[in-house]
Amino acid sequence: MTTPEQKLAELGLSLPDVPTPAGAYVPAVRSGDHVYTSGQLPFVDGKLTRTGKLGAGVTTEEAAALARVCALNAVAALKSEVGDLSRVVRIVKVVVFVASDPAYTEQPKVGNGASELLAEVFGDLGRHARSAVGVAVLPLDSPVEVELIAEVS
Repeated sequence: MTTPEQKLAELGLSLPDVPTPAGAYVPAVRSGDHVYTSGQLPFVDGKLTRTGKLGAGVTTEEAAALARVCALNAVAALKSEVGDLSRVVRIVKVVVFVASDPAYTEQPKVGNGASELLAEVFGDLGRHARSAVGVAVLPLDSPVEVELIAEVS
């Protein structure tokens, strides 16, 4: 059986370092059999890769790719808490926040970027419940933010 770490390597991906929180919080918290990640922005090498809003300069395709980066960062935060991604029993819930112009309505398509990455890495264990929510603004003017809840052993 292929481990999530092996699957990441097969996909040509590596987990980034978990960013130092920008406030009074931690990247992930374990409570019982669940790990809750803080919201993750699309940071690559410590830099926010895009700013702006959907429907006002940022395309759905760009934002879906950014959501994928956010999900990868969330997986890194998850791993920092459990040490080994093979301990993931299931990705339970994903929340995708999308900075949106009031007329923008394709938040679920943006969320697919995160959801598809999690399914690629964890297989059926990566299939999850999800909310994709349009918001007025996100930290640092990020177009997207992703958080997740995972059940672990």
